[in-house]
Amino acid sequence: MRKVLIAGVFALCGFAATAEPVVIAALGDSLTQGYGLIEQEGFVPQMRGWLTENGAEVRLINAGVSGDTTAGGAARVGWTLTPDVQGMIVALGGNDLLRGIDPAVSRANLDQILTAADTTGVEVLLVGMEAPGNYGPDYKEAFDAMYPELAEAHGALYAESFFAGLDVDGDPQAARALMQSDGIHPNAEGVARIVAALGPHVLELVDRAAE
Repeated sequence: MRKVLIAGVFALCGFAATAEPVVIAALGDSLTQGYGLIEQEGFVPQMRGWLTENGAEVRLINAGVSGDTTAGGAARVGWTLTPDVQGMIVALGGNDLLRGIDPAVSRANLDQILTAADTTGVEVLLVGMEAPGNYGPDYKEAFDAMYPELAEAHGALYAESFFAGLDVDGDPQAARALMQSDGIHPNAEGVARIVAALGPHVLELVDRAAE
């Protein structure tokens, strides 16, 4: 009844009730931070724009640190999860691969991050990475499996691969055209494709966080 009366007062006074934006933190490494790009071309600004175009009221915080591993993410997740944060995108593991870190170690770090989110009631979208074959089949199997398994264990949303939007049907030349000269980080067009593929997952996160 009280809510009805308040809504009526707002209507009589000519005020429009506006919902507060959902606050989402993007915890990641250089891919999240926007390495090698001008600010507006990075992952967070492009994702923020995509969400706005798709009708979502979101404040998206860039919590990406270039060079960060899952250990770095676990070390700073506590101060990333400020009281206003309602949801978190976790996109870590690429630098663990570059350093050949034991998947069991990476898994424990990601588990710590997800546990911190559980404790504070923050919804999570866990974004997967795929290991190359050069570390051997056992390494690849353990690394690739940790993302869906952890997402299921913690009730988190799951996106299979950060790079899903860069699928160019095995055409290496087309793939290179979407990357910066280092061959590791996407260029602005590559980020746009990543955002378009990952965006629906983030919208689902926003919906969950707003509940």
